[in-house]
Amino acid sequence: MISTRRHFLQGAGATAIGAASLGGVTAALSGFQAHAADTSGYKALVCVFLLGGLDCHDTVLPYDQSSYDDYAAIRAPLLDLYAAQPGGSSRDRSRLLPLTPDNAADFGGREFALPEDLSGVHGLFQSGEAAVVGNVGPLIFPLTRAEWEAETVETPKRLFSHNDQQSTWMSSAPEGASFGWGGLFADAAIGGAPGPGAPFATITTLGNELFLTGNQATPYQVSTDGAAGIDVLNFFQTNQPTYQALRDHFGAINHSDTNFIENDIAAAIGNSLSTNETYNDAIDNALPLITTFPQTFLGAQLRTIAEAISVRDILNVNRQVFFAAIGGFDTHSAQAEDLPGLQQEIDGAVVAFHQAMQDLGLENDVTLFTASDFGRTLAINGDGTDHGWGAHHLVVGGAVAGRTIYGDIPAPAFDHDYDAGGGRLIPSTSVEQFAEPLGRWFGLNDSEINAALPNLSNFASLTPPFV
Repeated sequence: MISTRRHFLQGAGATAIGAASLGGVTAALSGFQAHAADTSGYKALVCVFLLGGLDCHDTVLPYDQSSYDDYAAIRAPLLDLYAAQPGGSSRDRSRLLPLTPDNAADFGGREFALPEDLSGVHGLFQSGEAAVVGNVGPLIFPLTRAEWEAETVETPKRLFSHNDQQSTWMSSAPEGASFGWGGLFADAAIGGAPGPGAPFATITTLGNELFLTGNQATPYQVSTDGAAGIDVLNFFQTNQPTYQALRDHFGAINHSDTNFIENDIAAAIGNSLSTNETYNDAIDNALPLITTFPQTFLGAQLRTIAEAISVRDILNVNRQVFFAAIGGFDTHSAQAEDLPGLQQEIDGAVVAFHQAMQDLGLENDVTLFTASDFGRTLAINGDGTDHGWGAHHLVVGGAVAGRTIYGDIPAPAFDHDYDAGGGRLIPSTSVEQFAEPLGRWFGLNDSEINAALPNLSNFASLTPPFV
């Protein structure tokens, strides 16, 4: 009887009104207290997770002639497959889009470019509204190639495993972890400014994600058509007495029992019904977005997130963390056929989202960033690449100190100080170092950031920070 309001895109079903929504209501009622450094105004973080492991070597490409020639020699068979695509090779140097970072001198004459499939992101970078953070990945301590080979420094568990490294990116621990740093960031904000908007502090468009789960914050799950609803209520909307009786029933208005568990469940279901109605009413009555989003899976998710941000005042929330994701990046084969289309999907959705934030006057208050299981090997396996470790990521928003490449992008070669074998990059920037400036921008203080990022004390801060 309980179903989605319309249909979830993925990862949802009859339980959506339960687990995802109920925890948020519990969070609002918990009375949790913290001491956030600053939760005034409005700020939101948007994580776009690229499931499967985006090939960073095929995203931020070498552009100076010498480096490009080295890259082309290593990846010659893959570049031949690009050349065989309709329209020719999008990886030919003449077609790449060169980046002109303000810190170009940091790379000793080496230059970088994006593929034409990321032309919109390239424009954001060049205009100072996006940055690249190079060679990011899970670490426990800083690590060199010598230490990796000698096994003298502790490293994350179950490296190169999709599920485990997705979890480690989100929570600093492999599969089975309970809390993600996005949820713990939201915990601090909820404690700093508790109120009825707490259920909407963490919103996911793709299932009940670990990244958004905190001690208090629980992912609030929505589809591109809104929050979960109860179909039978919609059916009886024109029959007010029946509608009200059914709503009272589903809302457990008159429920009374001596069983504590039953009472807790009834209260949670009743609260979730009210919470979902609040969300759907806000979305249904909102002014339509000016921006046209691409009709892609990620485009639909980021449009939904933009709509949720547009009704932030109605939802009474001033700090939010969002999660969106697309898959298909596990390109062991057919990389030349598959990756450009995925990059185009990222490009169209991210550019439209940034435009929507500008239209709302919130471009300085919303920061979007990418994440992924891992990068991929520089070495190819024929027509694809294998699981890597470190990867390059994007950060987009008006508050971003853009037109800059932060961290490091190792040369396209084997056997350097950050090569774990086959061009699998040992991260030079940890996920914690990547997350720290996001947390500070979000308004968290030192103790809150350290609580959310347990390995942070092992690393220096990323200097300068990108936001």
